[in-house]
Amino acid sequence: MHTLLRITPLALAALAGTALAAPPAAADDNADVQALANQLEQLKSNYAQEVRRLRELDMQVQAMQARLGGRVGPMGPAVAAAPATAVEHGSTPQGGAGATVPPSSEGYASTAAEAQQAKQESRRSVDDVKQQQSALFSRRFTVENSLTYARYDRKQLTLNGFLALDAIFLGNIAIENVESDSLTYNLAARWGVSPNLTLNLDVPYLARRTVYQKGGAGGAAAAIAQEETNGNGLGDIALSANYRLFGERGWRPETVLTAGVTAPTGRAPYGLDWKVIERDDDDYIRFAVPREQPTGNGVWQANLGLSMVKTADPAILFANIGYVHSIPRGFNDIDSNPDTVNPGDVKLGGSVYFGAGVAFAFNERTSLSLSFSDRISARASTRFQGGKWTKVIGSDANAASLNLGVTYALNQHTTLVTLLGIGLTPDAPDFTLAFKIPYML
Repeated sequence: MHTLLRITPLALAALAGTALAAPPAAADDNADVQALANQLEQLKSNYAQEVRRLRELDMQVQAMQARLGGRVGPMGPAVAAAPATAVEHGSTPQGGAGATVPPSSEGYASTAAEAQQAKQESRRSVDDVKQQQSALFSRRFTVENSLTYARYDRKQLTLNGFLALDAIFLGNIAIENVESDSLTYNLAARWGVSPNLTLNLDVPYLARRTVYQKGGAGGAAAAIAQEETNGNGLGDIALSANYRLFGERGWRPETVLTAGVTAPTGRAPYGLDWKVIERDDDDYIRFAVPREQPTGNGVWQANLGLSMVKTADPAILFANIGYVHSIPRGFNDIDSNPDTVNPGDVKLGGSVYFGAGVAFAFNERTSLSLSFSDRISARASTRFQGGKWTKVIGSDANAASLNLGVTYALNQHTTLVTLLGIGLTPDAPDFTLAFKIPYML
């Protein structure tokens, strides 16, 4: 290994004085002077190289400290305490300019550029969490592919009879069970129009399978009738915008306003063809199911909400609240009786949604989130043509769930998001499992 010579400004002055004091008469003396002058030039060159090396070491120490977020690296603060100006004036840090430098190890930046890149990567997991909370505006354009599976299982006890002496039931007891599995693929595009505005487009495609079971088939309480129906197709397309009202500062969280509209592009649940499974002797329909499953709500909806995100390293706190309003819409048939056709209007009840949670950024790639979400919907109303609005009993809902999520940055442009939702109320899915892959262009 090449070792640099060290010389102080006082030594340089002594050498220069010696060279100037040599007598010019003798040829041997001239040769000595020339040799000393050459040596002086070599020492000056070496000294300049040492000054540059000290500057580089100073930059490396600053880069390491920036990378470690204030923590002292293995080199210690002594080298960083000697700025370049002190070196230029002839002073050196303790241990000399030729002090050995530990080889760079994994996780340490060697240049200021690498330190800046490491600083950006350390915010990656935080940005991924903000992306899921609609609170990230630094990404110009993002395409997100997601796949969500949901499982529903509903059981209802049906009593067809009456109570004798308030204790003995006389009649038929039947069990109704509805099991539903849905798979949703969603293609989303997020466009950062400005540092405070993002536009979002969501295009879902649904595939649904539902199994209906009804006890008391053929009038026998022990007999069970079962029928399965399927349906797939385009869902309801949503267009929304996120606008940052306030940035994060001090105790104040970053606050984002969200407004959007959902178009009824999916197959509506009204006016579907029915399949009659069983009738009574008097032609009364005992068991009927839709021939094809719906893929949308059937009405226009508008939503307005607020989301807030606060970083408290290594935790990220977030919360949201909003309201969904449904616009009444007319259909050719809103009657659930397969034998009749009655046109009319449908008005879904308004929905209030809210949630809160916390995420932990383990490192620059991985974060774990835990959250609670709830959506409370009012009763829907129907109105037959020429009639009055009537509330639909049992159409209100309270769907609460506990959510667990993990985000992992696959590379500089791609992130894998895994979400598990556990239903806490009967109106919520038993569980949901979602995989999202946002890709930053």
